[in-house]
Amino acid sequence: MQTWSKILFGAVLGLSVAGLLPAQDEGPNKDVGETVTKPRSKDGDNTGDLPKIPSKLSDKNKADVADDSTAFKVETNVVNVDVAVLDNQGHFIPNIPKGNFRVLEDNVPQQISNFSMGEAPLTVCMVIEFSNRFQQFWSEPWYQTLTAAYGFLQTLKPDDYVAVIAYDMRSEILSDFSTDRRKTYEAMQRLRIPGFSESNLYDALADTEDRMSGIEGRKAIILIASGIDTFSKLTFDKARRAIQDGGVPIYAIGLMQALREMLDAYGYMGSIQRMDFLQADNQMKTFAKETGGMSFFPMFYGEFPSIFQAISQSLRNQYSIAYSPTNAARDGKFRKIKVELVNPANNEPLRVTDEKGKPIKYQIIAKAGYTAPHEVE
Repeated sequence: MQTWSKILFGAVLGLSVAGLLPAQDEGPNKDVGETVTKPRSKDGDNTGDLPKIPSKLSDKNKADVADDSTAFKVETNVVNVDVAVLDNQGHFIPNIPKGNFRVLEDNVPQQISNFSMGEAPLTVCMVIEFSNRFQQFWSEPWYQTLTAAYGFLQTLKPDDYVAVIAYDMRSEILSDFSTDRRKTYEAMQRLRIPGFSESNLYDALADTEDRMSGIEGRKAIILIASGIDTFSKLTFDKARRAIQDGGVPIYAIGLMQALREMLDAYGYMGSIQRMDFLQADNQMKTFAKETGGMSFFPMFYGEFPSIFQAISQSLRNQYSIAYSPTNAARDGKFRKIKVELVNPANNEPLRVTDEKGKPIKYQIIAKAGYTAPHEVE
């Protein structure tokens, strides 16, 4: 017991002196530079030989649209909603007919215009907290962070695009979107010694959402973090609005759950620290729920495989629904979306059963809403 107490005291001491260590050369640098799909530089595109993410328009067609943009005004507004229906084991439930889906926008039923189900390659951005506040070299959070990150990478298929972003005081692209896993793993090698002790979650998420908003197809942000924000320019409310506007699902994996329990049990965690961590968990849950993603808070390393499976089931297999909203006002307001499964015969919730006829509990995962466009003057 005495030895274990010393270990716990060392862990607490490491948390309390966070930020005192200087930034190391091996850690992520602070030059954000060109990042995920949406370049910040005005001097040109520096994406090099990275494969391009498919988009709706080619460069030639974009030029044609730009030349003729004054000839007409587009009024059509189509809302796309990706929906995953999972059982209580996290498995995707397939072959649900279109007629069993009901979409409500601000509690008003909508007419579904397009409906499809299938499996498609993913475009995933891993946003990883890597700061000297928690991920000190060879600490338990450091090891857990790398275990989660490398473990998820191993579940991706060859056609999946993946980018890696690390953040502390600022976010930095370690590797841009690519199907070349060598580039991804080379980028991961930079996650060794953290630099600053700040952990600016809001800024990192909002910036990534904005940069990924124009990507077509199945896309998601995999957030591996404690959920603590220390120094962001954005407040929680502004970050939440930016994340809602971006519309990219967030799948959050909360770190240090077991360590927090042990520190609390041994009396090393004060009430303020306890509240900070509870708030951090709630923030990650909110970001995930409102974007149509999922949140996980593993206590043990053995939970990671099932978490990765649940994320894959939710992302890779989806029902794609499109509708033209009955509210055509271009007022820039947030519209709430709710997707339900109903029996069209009696308008009651759909009863799903297994092969033996036993009812299955299920959850519907979809984004919580979208922001209506503004009127173009």
